[in-house]
Amino acid sequence: MTPPQVYLIRKSFAQLARHEHVAALVFYRRLFELDPSLRPLFKGDIEEQARKLVDMLAALIAMLERPQSLELELRAMRARHAGYGVNHDQCATVGRALVDMLDEALGDAFTPAVCAAWTALYGAVETIMLAGASEVPAEALT
Repeated sequence: MTPPQVYLIRKSFAQLARHEHVAALVFYRRLFELDPSLRPLFKGDIEEQARKLVDMLAALIAMLERPQSLELELRAMRARHAGYGVNHDQCATVGRALVDMLDEALGDAFTPAVCAAWTALYGAVETIMLAGASEVPAEALT
């Protein structure tokens, strides 16, 4: 990711923070629209899950200039998600739901450049998390 992309991600996330809880709920609504089979993976309170999503995004964005720390966190996250029953194919659905949520929440501020920056970020996240999948027992990834 380029420094201008990191700037756009930070700036748009700050804008999103004004209504982060609603935005996170929009993410889950869109995620379940795209793939209803994901809903049973979320056994707890979706409000709490929305808070966790925002916290996780904030933590990842805070590590953008520390790629080694970011990679370690993402590998650990992939192991946790594999334990929840998330599989490889569902990662693309999560990325689509994230972009759709940002588009809806940011409105006109979700410019093509902002979209490209978040898409690059999610692409990097997905690559690292899928690479981390090799560290998880195969039966946990199905």
